[in-house]
Amino acid sequence: MAAEAKPRVCLGQILGAHGLAGEVQLRTFTGNPDDIASYGPLLDESGARSFEILKLRPAKKGPVVRIKGVDDREAAEALKGVELYVERERLPEPDAQEWYYADLIGLAVEDAEGKRLGTVIAVQNFGAEDLLEIKPGSGGPTLLMPFRRSTVPEVDLDGGRLVIAPPEGLLEPREQ
Repeated sequence: MAAEAKPRVCLGQILGAHGLAGEVQLRTFTGNPDDIASYGPLLDESGARSFEILKLRPAKKGPVVRIKGVDDREAAEALKGVELYVERERLPEPDAQEWYYADLIGLAVEDAEGKRLGTVIAVQNFGAEDLLEIKPGSGGPTLLMPFRRSTVPEVDLDGGRLVIAPPEGLLEPREQ
């Protein structure tokens, strides 16, 4: 029996090569962009490849880093789009009323009366704010719910659920 994979959290993504010497530009999902180097080796999505940041320097569009074993532009370009993960257990516990996206995925979604409405399948952010992507229990297309206190008044990680107060009309069947 294969060992079960440990949950991982995406901390960043390689945007592409920076210069000729093998450095890459990162987009980070850490509070402080430079913190990505403090977690030790990072993994790709599958967990098969490891990336050790040897050097980091701040830049306008995100940190520029040198990764062990990436020594030229061609090798750096080959990494474009790779997402960088760390095992969840290596991250500090979040403050009260803060959560890692990975901790929200899989939570049951309920209304204020306790009626099960669906499941959180992803957390999206297209630039304005975090959105919970919810797969309705009744089927149909997924819903995007703004992740703010007014629409998600309760997050209960221990209970495996969150409570939503959806904007009027969000859960109404759509006309075809």
